[in-house]
Amino acid sequence: MSIHYKSILVACFIALPSFVFAADNAVEAKPVVLPPVTVSAPVEALATPAATAQNVRIGYVDIVRIGSESERGKALKGLLTTKKDALQGKIDVKKKQIEKLKTSIEAKIATMTPPQREAKSKEFQKKLEEFQKFARASEEEFYLLQEKETKALYEVIEQTAVAYGKASGFAAIVVKKELLYVGASVDAKDVTDDLIRALNLVDQKK
Repeated sequence: MSIHYKSILVACFIALPSFVFAADNAVEAKPVVLPPVTVSAPVEALATPAATAQNVRIGYVDIVRIGSESERGKALKGLLTTKKDALQGKIDVKKKQIEKLKTSIEAKIATMTPPQREAKSKEFQKKLEEFQKFARASEEEFYLLQEKETKALYEVIEQTAVAYGKASGFAAIVVKKELLYVGASVDAKDVTDDLIRALNLVDQKK
């Protein structure tokens, strides 16, 4: 059973000023007479904006790499693999017991009386239902553990991303596959390696 890391989006909302446009049917405005302006600077300076808008910094991460390369991600994968193997081992033992019982019944069925056949059939059916119930319970146990531990990992990743993003001056940190378009006014950077290091540092301090 393979381990699948869910996609996680560390969302930071950017408050951008909205533009206000005049409506076509607005009330006609009176002409505004501006006072004369005394030019003390070169004409070229007037054609240049007083200030250039600062680019918005966006960080993006490869969430699969964080899950597979960070120490916490590796530990989670090891935990889930160990749990899966342990449960699978128990299922295999019970499966062999069912197969052994089936072989035993088939070897003796020719010499059994009808009541004996019916009794053995009910016995086998009961054992089979118990096995199926155990297999379903084992699968549910594994997925509950996976969900719990994966959620905990995502929460730590999110907390680390928030702390790193604020300290490094990023407006947002998003999952790489969610980044469909980046405009010229956006300074986008892959911070996967930085976030892995930050995440490992958090664990080392514990």
